[in-house]
Amino acid sequence: MSHSSLPVSFRRLAWSNIAAQSAEQIGLAASPMIAVLALGAGTGETGLLVAVQALPFLLLSFPAGVLADRMPRRVLMTAAEVLRALALLALPVLAAFGLLSVPALAILGFAAATGTVVFSVAAPALVPTLVPREMLARANGSLELARSLAFAAGPALAGALVGWVGGSQTFMLAAMLSLLAALFLLQVPEAPRPSLPKRHFWRDLQEGAAFAWNHRLLRPILLTAIAWNLAWFVLQAAYVPYAAHVLGLTASGIGTSLAAYGLGMVVGALLAPRLIARLSFGVAIVVGPLVSVMAAMTMAATLWLPSGTLAGLSFFLFGAGPILWTISQTTLRQTVTPGALLGRVSALVMTATAGVRPVGAALGAAVGIAYGPQSCIVIAVLGFVVQLLVILTSAVPKLTRLPDPVAEPAPAAS
Repeated sequence: MSHSSLPVSFRRLAWSNIAAQSAEQIGLAASPMIAVLALGAGTGETGLLVAVQALPFLLLSFPAGVLADRMPRRVLMTAAEVLRALALLALPVLAAFGLLSVPALAILGFAAATGTVVFSVAAPALVPTLVPREMLARANGSLELARSLAFAAGPALAGALVGWVGGSQTFMLAAMLSLLAALFLLQVPEAPRPSLPKRHFWRDLQEGAAFAWNHRLLRPILLTAIAWNLAWFVLQAAYVPYAAHVLGLTASGIGTSLAAYGLGMVVGALLAPRLIARLSFGVAIVVGPLVSVMAAMTMAATLWLPSGTLAGLSFFLFGAGPILWTISQTTLRQTVTPGALLGRVSALVMTATAGVRPVGAALGAAVGIAYGPQSCIVIAVLGFVVQLLVILTSAVPKLTRLPDPVAEPAPAAS
């Protein structure tokens, strides 16, 4: 089935996704460059900048999920993209008046990142209303391919733009892309949904969390994602010092090995539709965790055979395998979750994974200081083995096909 066979309404969402993902990656990559090159920021300031830009994923995912289930998702996503565009446009204005600073970059970066959070929570809930059930995996694959291309090309493009035309013009381009995303969203039709009864915000959160936790297929998906992110950020915390001091890589070599991750994402997104079509649905979901263990073992092999090539292969596998996981588990989540809960269930997954990322990074830092980065590699391998065991011992691998969609529950009384 070709991409052109997807409904026109979804293709408008897909174009919006391409523009939004490009705006996000350009803005995220350009901010620390401007902080260092134009404002003279040091490691501590850039670290704080990156941390503040990541905070919306932890703090705003659940509120965005509740809003996505209470109001038209297209309207919510459009408003978030407009907010992102305004935040990005404020940066060159501040620069023109000599008022740009690292704190200003951080605050406006926080505002811009809300667009990413809203899009990531609301889009999976909107897709099932735009495409037939049998096209869900292809539609999700299309969105993931755009994200992968933006992830792979965005930082390089941002660096080139900052060097060629300057930071202000780079942020203006990112803002224009966000506005373009909003324009495409305005053309996406959205059928009216039954309004949720007026209830306390916390009760809405509890309802979404309880559904995901008690579901026999969604709970192992959630736990696997948590274990994967813990292990991944232990590895991320240790990799640069490990690559420099143990593998003997230069800055260029480290950058090249890390770039293999984005290349793997693109290759994985391109191959995913064919693999999902040929494998049973449960096996397709397990491929991502399995390839992640292979990737971790490849990285562990560098303990005995220090090699930048092996490290790059490891990151390539980390990029390629989990893309299949993302596409297939999102499709499963969309199928087994009632439409009225989709925003909150997607938000739970994002909040949980975002919440464990700083824990994994802190664990990696602590172990690295006490025992060296080699120990972090070993711990990361163990974490990836755990995430594979979690999904293998669940009911998910036994799925021969996508489960039947669930019936929409009657609205609960307030």
